[in-house]
Amino acid sequence: MNKELIINSTSSEVEIALLEDKLLVELNKEKSNNEYSVGDIYLGRIKKIMPGLNAAFIDVGYEKDAFLHYLDLGPQVQSLLKYIRLAQSGNTQNPNIGEFTFEPEIIKTGRINHVLKSGQNILIQIAKEPISTKGPRVSSELAFAGRYLVLIPFSDKISVSQKIKSAEERNRLKRLITSIKPKNCGVIIRTVAENKLVADLDADLRALYKRWESITQKLAAAKPPMKIIGEIDRTSAILRDALSESFNNIVVNDTTLYEEIRAYIGKIFPDKIGIVKLHSGKTSIFEQYGIDKQIKGSFGKTITIKSGTYLVIEHTEALHVIDINSGHRVNQDQNQEMNALETNLEAAGEVARQLRLRDMGGIIVIDFIDMTLGQNRRKLYDRLREEMKKDRAKHSILPPSKFGLVQITRQRVRPEMNVQILERCPTCDGSGEIRPSILLTDEIENNLSYLVREQNEKNLTLIVHPYIHAYLTKGVFFNELGKWKRKYGVKLTLEPQNSYHFLEYHFYNKNGDEIKM
Repeated sequence: MNKELIINSTSSEVEIALLEDKLLVELNKEKSNNEYSVGDIYLGRIKKIMPGLNAAFIDVGYEKDAFLHYLDLGPQVQSLLKYIRLAQSGNTQNPNIGEFTFEPEIIKTGRINHVLKSGQNILIQIAKEPISTKGPRVSSELAFAGRYLVLIPFSDKISVSQKIKSAEERNRLKRLITSIKPKNCGVIIRTVAENKLVADLDADLRALYKRWESITQKLAAAKPPMKIIGEIDRTSAILRDALSESFNNIVVNDTTLYEEIRAYIGKIFPDKIGIVKLHSGKTSIFEQYGIDKQIKGSFGKTITIKSGTYLVIEHTEALHVIDINSGHRVNQDQNQEMNALETNLEAAGEVARQLRLRDMGGIIVIDFIDMTLGQNRRKLYDRLREEMKKDRAKHSILPPSKFGLVQITRQRVRPEMNVQILERCPTCDGSGEIRPSILLTDEIENNLSYLVREQNEKNLTLIVHPYIHAYLTKGVFFNELGKWKRKYGVKLTLEPQNSYHFLEYHFYNKNGDEIKM
């Protein structure tokens, strides 16, 4: 598969497009001043304890308080709270986590009011960005993600990604990490660590531990609410999590970002540094690679596939609904069941792409075309699962029901990607109303009179819609165009333009410059 990453950097944001075989499958936008991103760590103050919800609201400086549920505290939250108290007491130097004595773990079925109290300071990490009217969702179980490893302070556990199937490799990785990991820190070994050398893993682990140390250095003087450390930017996070040797192209239009990415690629894939390219030229990078056109065709309520099949996507407060329609796709040589199967299989790929592209989360219900045979419903289920394997977000898929409905739950940690593709009507300017067409010629004549008598223009070109052109030139001697020339003593050239809407017209001077009216 041909994978490309196209990065459009502007002064206000960075847009990142992931292409698979030239097809847009992911689109990410990151504001230059983006706050409360997933992975950011804040020192917050507990504002309110809600025993009924078994949760607490944390002041992190956002307009809406962050939500911290008991299950997101982490088993070693008591140790974390003790560490914060010691670091901020001012009586001792910053405590060393390697020499720190753990407090007892909390139980899973406990109550939050037995662990936290109002006014208490707590380190939390953004787990879910603010979405709609909700504040961020946070966790006090801190984690630092690297290329190969995830470091978890106040833990001693070593976990290996389930996607690493070889028992021998899993044991090798566990032995390596056990020998190099810092004391009182847990580690999750990521899938990309498979078959990596100890030097690569050690370098990654050291970098992550430095991030934890930077927090301990800031804690003593920190006052809540305060951002202690930010997650790496979205571009670097995508490179870290998605980049593999299968990438063929990374194109960026910013020189600084280009150098940063080259340096990053040079560390992890030195032989692939040539795939990073700097875009130059007058054409915008997204237009050059056909991304702008794909964005216009991939967002909105109705999505059409080349075969004629189309999807209708609706959003409600509780869930997303996708309806599959065959459109004009009908194979006369096949029966209804086979036509439905082919349409559904094709639509399954587009559904998986839309979920990634829009980053839709929560509950998604897909209404596929009804099929009577169980084996065909199984084929659809298998195809959908296969397509969804490309999705990095956690998800769960239920088999089609007897009504042809498929239910998917998909993790959402950021606001859904919503691109406005509808354009304001140039005729009515979005009002739904236009000026009376019968007055158009009077309006043109008034503007012509102003240009000739007030602006002293003697050589003008008027460009109009072809219908208006035909009306103004109707008749050999006594048409509107001839009447205006004689009345105002002006050299007036009339030209038709097919791309103009019915009431659109523009005047140009003798140099070919448009005259703004």
